[in-house]
Amino acid sequence: MSVPLSIEWRIITEGQEKRINAKENIFQITFPGYKMFPIDAPIDIMRHEDSDQIGTAIVNKITFSNNQTICIYQLVSLYSVN
Repeated sequence: MSVPLSIEWRIITEGQEKRINAKENIFQITFPGYKMFPIDAPIDIMRHEDSDQIGTAIVNKITFSNNQTICIYQLVSLYSVN
């Protein structure tokens, strides 16, 4: 039995991210399905698929469970607060 897995080069939040450490700018977001992100490398963050980049993040941890991906990342730069 195969398991679908997509490899992503940016985080698209759709406003669903949760701040888990304000001092270190650490966030968590859960995606449906299994998604792989580069770890310990800067990647783009976007609010929506067709929006501009809002910042840069470094993914610290990815967890796969129950057909979901839990991604924990650190926001390293923010271009817009909107």
